[in-house]
Amino acid sequence: MKRKSTKTAARWTPSLKNLKAISIRQPWAWLIVNGYKNIENRIWSTNLRGPLLIHAGSNTSDLYEDVLKQLSRRHGMIDWPENFETGGIVGIAEITGCVQSHCSKWFQGPYSWTLANARRLPFKPVKGHLKFFTPDFYV
Repeated sequence: MKRKSTKTAARWTPSLKNLKAISIRQPWAWLIVNGYKNIENRIWSTNLRGPLLIHAGSNTSDLYEDVLKQLSRRHGMIDWPENFETGGIVGIAEITGCVQSHCSKWFQGPYSWTLANARRLPFKPVKGHLKFFTPDFYV
């Protein structure tokens, strides 16, 4: 399944200013905001539902060619970008649930947040944090 990433599908508005964010390593953040990955796996559950900013962490330990090739083999052809943005907000998605089993090919558990309506945002550099956090920036 080869999908081209689309241009920015969302824009920054004042209503996004107070949203929570979650830091996710690349390429996982990119996969979410470009519509490939509909699950975020965690070792902790959440009751949070609704929109959530997706922060691409600064850690690049998973950005090796072998990792990207393995993901493409396992999940279908992926049209990877030449460069991955790190250290800032890259998009938004809605958490629709938290499950311990799911038919998604991305499910690994033990807890997985089901995601919907993911879309890219223009990159905004922001320092990441563990767990949910409110980014320190102005829209």
